[in-house]
Parts: sequence; C-alpha cells; structure tokens
Amino acid sequence: MVRRQLQGRDITDRRVCAALGAIPREHFIPCARDAEAYADRPLPIGLGQTISQPYIVALMTQAAHLTRRSRVLEIGGGSGYHAAVLGRIADRVWSVERLPALAADARARLRSLGIDNVHVLVGDGRYGYTAAAPYDAILVAAATKTPPPALLRQLALDGRLVIPLGPSDVQDLEVWQRTASGTRRDVLCACCFVPLIGDR
Repeated sequence: MVRRQLQGRDITDRRVCAALGAIPREHFIPCARDAEAYADRPLPIGLGQTISQPYIVALMTQAAHLTRRSRVLEIGGGSGYHAAVLGRIADRVWSVERLPALAADARARLRSLGIDNVHVLVGDGRYGYTAAAPYDAILVAAATKTPPPALLRQLALDGRLVIPLGPSDVQDLEVWQRTASGTRRDVLCACCFVPLIGDR
C-alpha cells in the first residue's frame, strides 16, 4: 500500500508514509472486509459511514504539515483510523465523531493498539472543540459547502484546515491556512466524502 498507492503518487513525507505503514488498517474495518483493508478505495464501516481511501488519508495528513509538537483536531472520526495515523506524527489529537457507537468503537480500537495521545469525543463537528483550541491543524473527513466558522476560529496562527468543499456528489479537497493577514486557500484535488451532518 505505501509503496504503490502513496509513494507511487505524490506522498513524499516520510513520516506520513511511516505512519500509514505502522497502523494496521484491518483493525479499523468490519472483520468481513479484512481482505479489502488495503484496497485503493474507501470502505464502509457501518451506520452509513466510511473509512477513507489510504491515499486520501495520506494526502490530508501531508497537507496538514504536522510536527511532533502539533495539536490536531479531526472532525468525523469514524472508526479511528485517521486519528491513529495522526497520533503517530503529532503530539495530541482530538477526534470528534457525531455517532456515539462509532466513537465508542474507535476508543476501544485505539486503546487496544496502545495509542494514548488520541482523545475521541462525541459531538457536532461543525463546532469543533473549543476546550483544546487553538489547533495547528484541523482535518475534516466530511463534506460541506463552506468551512464552518467555528473551525476557522479554532486554528492557530499558521494553522491549516484541510477540508472537502462542494456539493454532495463531488468536492474539492482544500487547505485553508490562517495567516497574519487573513486566510490562504489552496486546492489539492477532487474528492468524494459523505456530508458533514450536525445535531441541529
């Protein structure tokens, strides 16, 4: 997976490749799909949610420009796979998942792997998590038409928001960086994510 799907494309950050190589992806999907764990596509994890394609996980992580001191917020935690990858690189990760059952499963999976720097929370991801803000990076694994204002406010100076923006069928994966003079915006690629849904 790392050699063909990541390094064979444009994933050049060695820490990102090492993190995806170290996390057992099959641990984060239903047992019935073990044989598909490293396929080059998203997979269903139940309750209408998916685990992202390995390349997209790597691309988003690389675009976040993480260091060992980074504090990261993930929105749409799902089964916990991307949070586990982020936890291999960053100092602290807070992962917000809307569905309590998925959040509980993610906590159990992370705990079984001994990953103790990732905190899984249940909540409406559109509002982020103010208690631990500001964040050096915020990664959103669900699509919306515009960046939620609360997430932009919770970015540290020079922090990066990596988010799919656009209609429900296809989006642009974008990076919004908070700068001293405002916001810088870059487009990475086309993508397709489930919609960002709130509690109200």
